[in-house]
Amino acid sequence: MTIEKKDIGRRSFMRGALGAALALPLAGTLASCAGSSSGGDAPANNAGPTGAVSKDNPFGLADTASIDAVIFNGGYGIDYVSFAAAILEKNHPGVKAKISPSTQIAQELQPRFVGGNPPDLIDNSGAGAIGFSTIIDQLEDMSGVLEAPNLEGTPIKDTLFGGVAAPGTFGDKFVALNYVLTVYAVWYSASLFEQNNWTPPKTWDEALKLGADAKSKGKYLFAWGKEAATYYQTMAIASAIKQGGDEVRLALENLEEGCWSKPAVQSVFTAMGEIVKAGYMKPGGAGTQFTAAQAQWSNDEACLLYPSGSWIENEMIKQTKDGFKMTGAPEPTVDSSSALPYEALHSTAGEPFVIPSKAANTAGGKELLRVMLSKEAATNFSKTRLAPTIVKDIVPEDGFGSTALVSQTSMLSAAGDNIFTWNFVDLYGTNKDQLVVWNSFLAGDLDVAGLTSGLQKITDAVRNDDSVKKVKVS
Repeated sequence: MTIEKKDIGRRSFMRGALGAALALPLAGTLASCAGSSSGGDAPANNAGPTGAVSKDNPFGLADTASIDAVIFNGGYGIDYVSFAAAILEKNHPGVKAKISPSTQIAQELQPRFVGGNPPDLIDNSGAGAIGFSTIIDQLEDMSGVLEAPNLEGTPIKDTLFGGVAAPGTFGDKFVALNYVLTVYAVWYSASLFEQNNWTPPKTWDEALKLGADAKSKGKYLFAWGKEAATYYQTMAIASAIKQGGDEVRLALENLEEGCWSKPAVQSVFTAMGEIVKAGYMKPGGAGTQFTAAQAQWSNDEACLLYPSGSWIENEMIKQTKDGFKMTGAPEPTVDSSSALPYEALHSTAGEPFVIPSKAANTAGGKELLRVMLSKEAATNFSKTRLAPTIVKDIVPEDGFGSTALVSQTSMLSAAGDNIFTWNFVDLYGTNKDQLVVWNSFLAGDLDVAGLTSGLQKITDAVRNDDSVKKVKVS
């Protein structure tokens, strides 16, 4: 089965800081949700208890009810959801919210889906997330959440950056509300670079030269950890899309035969293979826990660069050297003839929150999300996690004192309209298998041909599996 989906990969962001609205004239944007019949004017359609519907209770949350939320316990932790839950319980004194952490969402929650007793709210994130293709039909449409008023009385859809529904829209169904505006970048210590007169590499040739300079000073160019080896896949895909354009992105999104053999992809893989062969990758990553590997970069300064999403600062906040000045830079291109400029950026809304249709209290799951999207809860997240949410006009110019957050603003501004993303890894749940291939490649046990073959086999297996619903991106 194939679900048709309009192209949502290229994003049109208005130039300016994060406080400016992001304009995305795309399928699945907020405008497309305005006519939904599942707005906040009726109780949730489930077997659980319901209460009176009002402006302050748009989903009909019962006066005495329990809310069961399972949150991915990754770089952002879970206490930002607990913060929102405390506000909810204050507003609804008879309601109790249980916020549970998980690092293996699929392993722990798939049995609950099968058993018909899933949680009321799930942050379906992390390497162990559930592939959306397997649960699309079991999830609530989120349009009503955006139509509802926030705690301040303003329609939620009017308080968000544009296009936030697009990453969580599959076919014509908006099932995942991605809470965090994630910027993917190559991160470095601005203070270390200033001390050594280094600049972030704009091409892979410059990265190789930087690796040689780092090695002469007893440092490595990159490090990696076993659970996060596919961070290098993310960097490679972004670099290849910048080099080859939409042809590359659409081939990967649509699981095309030979998609990993596209010239732009191979050019990036070849450059990364040279880095591995030259010994610029810190050895032992395949046997190192990923936050320990990240600490080798952020605390020990054993390597210069680390590819990650913008959660990295908060994830390593207790293991970052004083005066590190964590800063992000766009991924390198292969050369100056790239289809997109170096400044082009991989950015999208992340941390997808979903509400199972068979949850005992879908109204509670939606109400908790409504509170999370309030100004108070969103500000708390950005201030404590040093990352922007999809709620606009929250982050001040000084980034709450975070150089990483300020650099995100700068990168988004410099990228202008050249912002893109992709969904195929999360959609088909391939990260787990791809981790094996990338760990072997980064360790030097697989060459470029082996990396390409391994990734293509994973892609082909999904494409040829008729039981997997496919999303056609065009």
